[in-house]
Amino acid sequence: MSFLQPVTLTGDLVRLEPLSHDHHDGLVQATRDGELWRLSYTSIPDPDGMRAEIDRRLGLLEAGTMLPFTLLSAAGTVLGMTTFMNVDAVNRRVEIGSTWNRRSTQRTGTNTESKLLLLGHAFETLGCIAVEFRTHWLNQQSRAAIARLGAKQDGVLRQHQRMPDGSFRDTVVFSIIDSEWPAIRTELRRRLASHG
Repeated sequence: MSFLQPVTLTGDLVRLEPLSHDHHDGLVQATRDGELWRLSYTSIPDPDGMRAEIDRRLGLLEAGTMLPFTLLSAAGTVLGMTTFMNVDAVNRRVEIGSTWNRRSTQRTGTNTESKLLLLGHAFETLGCIAVEFRTHWLNQQSRAAIARLGAKQDGVLRQHQRMPDGSFRDTVVFSIIDSEWPAIRTELRRRLASHG
């Protein structure tokens, strides 16, 4: 199976569907929940830029470097976006990134379950040896969430990217390797069970 084969991943709380323009209006509503695009340390599209962001992600899918998903609740409400990105099929590595969720669903278990689904697909279906996560040094919420998944911090890429405002982003790199996955899967399932 190709790393970039579009697939729908379904759990109890969420469904990850291949990103499409059909999700545009729901994604605009989701990004307005908390006005997430106003956060200086993230790159979340504003409502007017959503169509361009969908086009960008679908272009990367076509180029073979990203598999983008729309995150939906079990009831079908659009919650946000996530991707497999920086795909390295030869070395069996992917990054889970370019993720955002509407503010009202943060800390409800939906992000945990979406990561469980993505990690399970990466390790159990795609045969990955490692899955990376990257975030801005200043994004404490994201760093804490990644650490709660069980990922280990690999290091910091200093002045890694220039942000839209001209400042530099120091990027914190985390990873989970295949030998760690069984224990992490068990812990994520335990946390989800205690959520419900």
